Amino acid sequence: MTVETSTISAGVRNPRLRALGKALRLPAILLTLVGLSSGSYLPEMASLSAAPAPVGVPAPAVVAAAIISAGVTEAPAVTPAIPAVPAIASPATTLLAKGADGLSPKVLAMALDAVACAKTRGVAARKDLLTVIDYSLPSTEPRLWVLDLERGEVLFHELVAHGRGTGDNYATRFSNLNDSHQTSLGLFLTGGTYTGGNGYSLKLQGLDKGFNDLAEERHIVMHGAWYVSNEQARAQGRLGRSWGCPALSEKMAPRVIDTIKSGSFVFSYGGDQDWLQSASSNTCGGGGATTTLAAL
Repeated sequence: MTVETSTISAGVRNPRLRALGKALRLPAILLTLVGLSSGSYLPEMASLSAAPAPVGVPAPAVVAAAIISAGVTEAPAVTPAIPAVPAIASPATTLLAKGADGLSPKVLAMALDAVACAKTRGVAARKDLLTVIDYSLPSTEPRLWVLDLERGEVLFHELVAHGRGTGDNYATRFSNLNDSHQTSLGLFLTGGTYTGGNGYSLKLQGLDKGFNDLAEERHIVMHGAWYVSNEQARAQGRLGRSWGCPALSEKMAPRVIDTIKSGSFVFSYGGDQDWLQSASSNTCGGGGATTTLAAL
């Protein structure tokens, strides 16, 4: 296709642009754009025909920007743009990066590692959900999270009580023993539901030998309790305490239980040094946490 350059001298009054147009054989419409970008656009040039740029001529905006910024009198080099490659992020890594609505990334990483390790041992469970309880936080703060690992969302963020033998506002003592009335740490698998002395309740199977594997024998279940509420927290500076069960508010317990029942993981974190040492050298091979997200 032939480019008409006769209109350049007639339509462009800027001598520098006119000379550059003749040297590069650029169409008048291109120099019009250059003049517009550089503030030298003339109203009478609006009547010029907008002839399409020929094959091989760079886009007007690219050339205009190069001419104005550099002030060169030779054709600028045009480097093809390389499209950005988006970072690959799973919903789990998104939750890990942003802290999941107040959940410590360290605690979440340990929970994900525990889940990955359980799966390497052949524990079958739902892949979409993970419940995390951080007992290092005071009972007056919401410290239970139900996470949707497929969508990267927090479904619930709730108050949860610990055992009366575990401490007052802060949980400081943990146990796997009968009649200790203490909370157990580690990874649990949710089971079925039933209605008992504490109302609608969820069975929990402890998966960490020596730390929570007696949960069923101890009747450690998730249930609702009247003493779990913001009112109780304000009145006595802490929540009421269970006999070792993770007790939720009576209002939220049924909703949480129905969401996580039947084969999802619950991870309970605390500051017990024996448990922390065991968790840091887990059965996936030791050497500390690995956050094996690909196994989730």
